[in-house]
Amino acid sequence: MTPTTQKTAQDFAHIKGWGIDADPHNNPVYPMNERAEGSTPGRNYERPPQQPVDVELLQTIERASPSAVFGTTVPPSGLSGLIRRFAFKYSENRYRHWLPLLVADRVQVVEGVLDDLVHGHVPNIWAEKGYNAEWKHKPQQLVVKLTVTALATAGLIAWLSSGSKSKKSTYGSRPVNLRIRSAARG
Repeated sequence: MTPTTQKTAQDFAHIKGWGIDADPHNNPVYPMNERAEGSTPGRNYERPPQQPVDVELLQTIERASPSAVFGTTVPPSGLSGLIRRFAFKYSENRYRHWLPLLVADRVQVVEGVLDDLVHGHVPNIWAEKGYNAEWKHKPQQLVVKLTVTALATAGLIAWLSSGSKSKKSTYGSRPVNLRIRSAARG
């Protein structure tokens, strides 16, 4: 057995950045570690007054009270609101919190388009998605994106329409219960 040797700073000098925090006078958090008397505390502001909660506020279960200031322009509503309410029942460290919120965002986009159509406004999806800028700066990428979207949509439509044809040919025009009655008589 060989005796253990103590490592020195020179043993690790070849590693870039090694020992950068070894000098206590060059430590960037030094003022926070030892504050002089009479100096300002770490937090030198007063919490703003609590904004009144006059709309439905979805709040994480990790906090006991709502944050002092929050947005109220778009309270949760519709199917996206239901999905968001479901998501906020779970902790922020769970996929059950974040994945439903992503789905709720996509559902809210569809709800917004439908709301526009109901109110007689046809949305300009081409401009809202920024396709003019993409056509100007990255036309090949836009063509690939639109081609893939078109092929995926066509494939989905073909797959969904092929399922209905197989159901018709399986059952034919005769109802299934007629076979059962004739078998019971015979």
